[in-house]
Amino acid sequence: MALALDASGRRNRKVAAIAAAGALAMLGLGFASVPLYRMFCQATGFGGTTQRATAAQAAAVKTTARPITIRFDANVVKGMPWQFRPEQVTQDGHIGERKMAFFIAKNTSSRPIVGRAIFNVTPEQTGAYFHKIQCFCFNEQRLEPGEEVRMPVIYYVDPEMLTDPNAQDVPEITLSYTFMEAADSATATPEKQGGKPLDRAARPR
Repeated sequence: MALALDASGRRNRKVAAIAAAGALAMLGLGFASVPLYRMFCQATGFGGTTQRATAAQAAAVKTTARPITIRFDANVVKGMPWQFRPEQVTQDGHIGERKMAFFIAKNTSSRPIVGRAIFNVTPEQTGAYFHKIQCFCFNEQRLEPGEEVRMPVIYYVDPEMLTDPNAQDVPEITLSYTFMEAADSATATPEKQGGKPLDRAARPR
């Protein structure tokens, strides 16, 4: 009887160990799925995720005669004491043309705040063709109390969009940003733009 109980106990412990290992594996997969999903979106434009391009890549793109209008949208999450708006509501250009737009952000609180911008474009099928060369969204942005900044985004729409039957007839693309507060505003590093400090001389006062 004692041997039977001992064998049963060993089996139960083995089952428990297997279950625990499976739970840990699922937890790890859950954490891994976030960056994997982000990589998938960036590679395919899924969900309106935009692309990144180097200046050299942009220089090789030819401007077409096809006009395109870009509409800009700016938001902050509820409770974040920032004002955030596009300097221009819309911008007209041509597919393949390199353009620059600006957004204005202001910290209306009495404490430093580090913000992180999430973004997408609509219609979603245009995400694979909307390329950013420089963008404030590439890095966290730290604003001192009452500080206001003028932040650029340099972009182009890839002419490959004209070969996509699901996107070739789109006349207007909306580029949307939403700022949220970084997890640890107090200890985050100073703001950077494309790996370089933002030019404070260019900031409106």
